[in-house]
Amino acid sequence: MPSPAADPEPVATVDPEPPSPVAAPGPDRRPRHRWPLWASLVAVSLLLTLGLPAALSAGGSGVATLARAAAAPENPTTVAARQLAERISGQLERQSAALLAGDREGFLAIAAPAARADLRQRFAALRALRVSAWQARPHGLPTPTSRAGDWRLVVEFRYCFVVPGCRTSPLLVNTRWREGTAAPRLLALAVSEPDAQVNGWAHSQYAALPWEVSELVAAVGERTIVATTPALRDRLPNLLRRAEAAATVADAYAMGDAPPDRYRIFYAGPREWKRWYGGEQPSWSAGYAVPVGGDRHEVVVRADSHSGADLEKLLRHELTHVASLTEHGPTGASAWWLVEGLAELAEADGEPADRHPRMAEVRRLVGRGWKGPLDRIAPDHDTADWRVSAAYGVSYLTVRCLADRFGEQRLFAFAKAVLHERRIPRQTAEEILGEPWSVVQDDCVAYVRRLAG
Repeated sequence: MPSPAADPEPVATVDPEPPSPVAAPGPDRRPRHRWPLWASLVAVSLLLTLGLPAALSAGGSGVATLARAAAAPENPTTVAARQLAERISGQLERQSAALLAGDREGFLAIAAPAARADLRQRFAALRALRVSAWQARPHGLPTPTSRAGDWRLVVEFRYCFVVPGCRTSPLLVNTRWREGTAAPRLLALAVSEPDAQVNGWAHSQYAALPWEVSELVAAVGERTIVATTPALRDRLPNLLRRAEAAATVADAYAMGDAPPDRYRIFYAGPREWKRWYGGEQPSWSAGYAVPVGGDRHEVVVRADSHSGADLEKLLRHELTHVASLTEHGPTGASAWWLVEGLAELAEADGEPADRHPRMAEVRRLVGRGWKGPLDRIAPDHDTADWRVSAAYGVSYLTVRCLADRFGEQRLFAFAKAVLHERRIPRQTAEEILGEPWSVVQDDCVAYVRRLAG
């Protein structure tokens, strides 16, 4: 989710709904041959007493049909694809072992010369990020291309950084292979694409992860890993120090079983900001957190947006998203104010409510007659900057209202019900907060208006 350049942030996306199930067929009205009961009993008896092979040899038109179907030869192309997938799987296993062992030549060995420059960059970036788990396997069967001996194949990569034995994040990538007498050779490895379609089902993912497309340098702390391009290498020490301080605040907002094992932060120069994870951020964004699977998010910070103490505030905001959200994100616009309000609460880190840096914009919004509701406060990509800042300010003040009135324990219980259990506020407010949502919302809107008065 974006933080505005004064601090906003993109709303985490929700996994797309899978395709609707295929409609169940209507009744089959073709004439049926009905076996008498005694014939059914004989067939069952044969299966139970003689076993399936003996029953097949015992005859009967239905059983014979099963035997003929089982003996039907498999399509030769499918057989070839399955055999090739097994050989490619062996190549990918060897490459994965080489990556984890730091063996660059072994990592490159499965590829044709034309693909090796790309692989060198990926190897160096993954090693800089302290890759601690890496698995690669065919996702489905390869399909032949128009060129004899060349095949396309979707490969599923699963990876983790720094922490051994962590829950891995998945990524589906298109590849191309040349079938050879000795072993298949990798001809091309594509950059990940958003919302990949696999076997007719949508797989939600982001395009152009940093380690796929950029040279990287990184630094690792107790709670964070920070990475950027070589041109910004000199900023890593300060970035790591600020990230470690922000992580101690964000950890308190963890709503799962435990805080994230490591917060992953990528520091983007102008070119990388427009490319990493698809680069489609609103003009007012200074940072965002994206879900990458494995119940984790990665954070991107725009290098020219904040420095010093302001950078630490931005990191508190973004890391709180990582700590408080699931990989599926919130329930849409109805919960945007809660997602951002929690992050703003962490960013403020105990400052008095009336000293929040967005109060001027909140006053402007209230002066124009704003009286709620909260589920319509979320900005769009083209919302005016002052209105974006006001939306973040209102979100912060509303969450501050809930914390002051009900205490942080009940605030967090309410947030977990909405953000993790995906219940809407009116379904859970009375149960957790003890009052109907309509009353709670009216009171907090009045609180915002009073502070802005």
